[in-house]
Amino acid sequence: MSMRASLRIAFLLLLATAILAACGTQASGPGGGGARSGPASGGASGTVRSVSTSSFTMSTSADVQVTVNEASSTRYQKGTTSASASAITAGEPVVVLGTTSGTTITATQVVVQPAGGGSATSSAAGVVPFQRGSPTMSKQDGQIPPSYSQGSGTIVSGTAANKATEAALAAYPGGVVDRVVKLSNGEYEVHNIGVNWPHHIFVNQDFKVAGAN
Repeated sequence: MSMRASLRIAFLLLLATAILAACGTQASGPGGGGARSGPASGGASGTVRSVSTSSFTMSTSADVQVTVNEASSTRYQKGTTSASASAITAGEPVVVLGTTSGTTITATQVVVQPAGGGSATSSAAGVVPFQRGSPTMSKQDGQIPPSYSQGSGTIVSGTAANKATEAALAAYPGGVVDRVVKLSNGEYEVHNIGVNWPHHIFVNQDFKVAGAN
């Protein structure tokens, strides 16, 4: 093989590597469409099951088991009043907001709900708990943005993500929100895992749930 041919092959290999690296960055980055990998803002609601020094476990109304890691920066509330980590005890209904990776949440905020103020049960909300081997349901509730396509939008965090997550969990408790995506029309798609339905909950610009599928 000539030197020129060898150099050409080496150049093409380097070019292919650069293209693959760029594609991977776009897919996993905050604004990447398509694949969504890595931890992102989300949360869950449920009942505390056990408490340790820096974490606790909870189960949602659809029986999804969630591990919540706490940090020195985690904020606690009991109802609308500021509280401390000691407010987290077994049997308490809570809403957890933070960085979600699968069914593990690193909490930025934990809200202990007042007695009788917990989220509706999964059956009342129409949520279908996960059953191994059961196919994902194909049904729609409410209004879906007409221009929506799965994988579109930009992953968001902060106040907007928290408000959209809280709205989605109040309407469809039972799953775990693992990301919030802002769509081109300004609305939000809240991605829900751990249940057979719904996987996509749509929240408008006023943070009111408009629909799900």
